[in-house]
Amino acid sequence: MSINFKDALGVHPDALKLRAERTRILASNIANENTPGYEAQDMDFNATLQQVMDSDGSGFSNGLGLDTDGVSGDPLYRVPYHPTRDGNTVEIGVEQAAFSQNASDFQTSLTFVNMQLKGLAKAIAGQ
Repeated sequence: MSINFKDALGVHPDALKLRAERTRILASNIANENTPGYEAQDMDFNATLQQVMDSDGSGFSNGLGLDTDGVSGDPLYRVPYHPTRDGNTVEIGVEQAAFSQNASDFQTSLTFVNMQLKGLAKAIAGQ
């Protein structure tokens, strides 16, 4: 009898991949805080995760295989609360808050996967 890890772990492996990609996007925004004309981007995590779940069930097909620009294929740009004269839309407080929340959500999914794998290991060991 084999173990189907996709069924055992649920949505969390895909969520971890998406959170990692979102971390990259948010880190890029923070790194370009002072770049004139840089437009802050983000991804709609819930919509993208739903798109992955609704796909053929294989999750990510090629590497991340991920449309990081959102479901529609167009990049999702942040609308700034306080636009700057140089055209940069990065607001460091907003980006740091989003980055922090994303890191917390990543850790939550990682903890859940870890608990699931420990449970499977105990079941295999007969404990």
